[in-house]
Amino acid sequence: MMTFAGPPRDAGSMVKTAAVSRPVIGVSTYVEPARWGAWEVPAALLHEWYVDAVREAGGRAVLLPPDVEDADVLDRVDGLILIGGADVGPANYGAEPHPTTDVPRVQRDASEILLCRGARERDLPLLGICRGLQVMAVAHGGSLIQDLPDAGYGLAHRERPGTFTEHDVDFAEGSRIANIYGVGTLSTNSSHHQGIADPGSLVPTGWSRDGLIEVCEVPDARFAVGVQWHPEHPDRRTTELPLFRALMDAATT
Repeated sequence: MMTFAGPPRDAGSMVKTAAVSRPVIGVSTYVEPARWGAWEVPAALLHEWYVDAVREAGGRAVLLPPDVEDADVLDRVDGLILIGGADVGPANYGAEPHPTTDVPRVQRDASEILLCRGARERDLPLLGICRGLQVMAVAHGGSLIQDLPDAGYGLAHRERPGTFTEHDVDFAEGSRIANIYGVGTLSTNSSHHQGIADPGSLVPTGWSRDGLIEVCEVPDARFAVGVQWHPEHPDRRTTELPLFRALMDAATT
């Protein structure tokens, strides 16, 4: 009679080694109306750009739809990305809405602020992208400028929704962001009409030429960086992979 002895004893260690070499990165999602086939319903979804960027940097992306119960999902991932999207609701930083401010995504705001604070408590590597940087600022006690043109910022940060505008960002010497890119100034792709007024306990380390904060960091964190541009865009993959790889490196240490 044939018997099955199971896999070799080192098979488990082989699987474990593979998992360690490919960090799992939780990525927040949009919740917006979406249509496929015969269905048109609210959906938790994500640009594939983010997934591709994580994969090309050596990680595995898993989607984290909004959940306001707790941040315990962070105990199951190696890093976190807070993505772009609609304006953060001004009620989260004690302000009245400007006429140009988006309708609040209340559950998403609450969930991402919870995730941001949970990542800080766990010292979990975190990358904030565009809105994600703004969520980081609000979660750290800061506030936002609700409309940059109305506030007098002269540089075009977005000509119209759904488009990108290029402008330079200057990095603080010796900052983590400057070390990641290996330059003092980076040409970025911008598409936002809000920005950081007060970074709270975050430390600004990058600015556009009109003085707007474009990068913030938590210096004593393993990795906590937020950028105001869109490094996930496929046209910028070669330039921006160092940022995603820095996140992966932090997530495996």
